[in-house]
Amino acid sequence: MVSNRLEAVRSLVEQERLGAVITVVEGPTTGAKAVLDRADGLVAGAIPAEVHDAVIADAASLMDREQSRTLGYGEHEVYIETVAPQPRLLIIGAVHIAQELCRIAHSLGFRVIVNDARPFFTTPERFPEADQVIVGWPGEVADQLDIDGRTYVVMLSHDARFEDPVLPLVLPSEARYIGVMGSRRTHRRRVDRLRKAGFPEDQIARIRGPVGLDIGAEQPGEVAISILAEMIQVRYGSGTGESLVGRKGRVHLQRTEDAGDL
Repeated sequence: MVSNRLEAVRSLVEQERLGAVITVVEGPTTGAKAVLDRADGLVAGAIPAEVHDAVIADAASLMDREQSRTLGYGEHEVYIETVAPQPRLLIIGAVHIAQELCRIAHSLGFRVIVNDARPFFTTPERFPEADQVIVGWPGEVADQLDIDGRTYVVMLSHDARFEDPVLPLVLPSEARYIGVMGSRRTHRRRVDRLRKAGFPEDQIARIRGPVGLDIGAEQPGEVAISILAEMIQVRYGSGTGESLVGRKGRVHLQRTEDAGDL
């Protein structure tokens, strides 16, 4: 247990760990604060005993969805603020769409890594917003790709020489998102190939192919937006991908909800 709450938050940020800051904003213990680590639980401060278990459970749900909310627990109002590490986007294939995807994702706070085996296309000059540009066949540079639960993988090359080494790496991994470019026919062939190779159905089902939401995208930048829209939907675990016109209920989630709405 860390005695200093500020130090506990600093540790979450520096170690890129998922956590939350709990603050009682109304009730008998207004001002009480605590810090949670998603993996280790309470690491600093204290949560009022009468709402402790409920707050811990709701905080876990919010952390997994990277959301922050003020929730009511009887006479207590508690603000749960998620502290999430920077998400990582791994782009396989240094094509035109990749340039737009890199640029927009960077502006949204993603740490972007671009990989392609073609040195002429895979350069910092073509991807100035990328945090890392890796030249080499995916199978040869696998140790540099570092795929974890904060990683979103988008494969933009139709070349099986890219797909075949990458999919065995990402399908059993903790990658948050796996999107693959290609037509429906191409994806059916991909699925058949993976089944014949012995991959389990639950892993194959993780692939989002064709990648992106259907917004009628034509230009590379528009396709990039459709991909990022789907990534955002997965990141927060909400949204229908449909137009907001005519939607009933709240247009955007508010900070204050009843605990039972989680």
